[in-house]
Amino acid sequence: MNRLSYKTSFLNKETVKKDWVILDAQDQILGRFASKVAFLLRGKHKPGYTPFVDCGDNVIIINASKVRLTGKKWTEKEYVTYTGYPGGQRFSTPKSISQKHPKRVMEWAVRGMLPKNRLGRKLFTNLYVYEGAEHPHQAQNPKLIKL
Repeated sequence: MNRLSYKTSFLNKETVKKDWVILDAQDQILGRFASKVAFLLRGKHKPGYTPFVDCGDNVIIINASKVRLTGKKWTEKEYVTYTGYPGGQRFSTPKSISQKHPKRVMEWAVRGMLPKNRLGRKLFTNLYVYEGAEHPHQAQNPKLIKL
């Protein structure tokens, strides 16, 4: 038996092929959509997936301000932030956040589904979120994907 044919091959940042994909978030449910985006950012859809390497695609999300939340989550879901000072715990809802920063709700949802380490921070830099339908990445020839 030839042992070389059973050798596991790992990708590294030189051998990985990264594509550009574009996703439309209009009328998509936030959590379900964010989990699919995190799957693409991580690279788990590729046959050469390596858990400790950034082998995912660059993802562009358009129409992030038109995403849906089911039930009463627009007003009852709470995001908690802390300023670092005593008594500095702040609570906000997706409705109040989306009025000031429409794309931040989508960014926080995707970031929460990525690993909490330096690889996750690197993967998050491959995400580009835009609240409208226009984006400045035409030169990269992104492929439109229907989820």
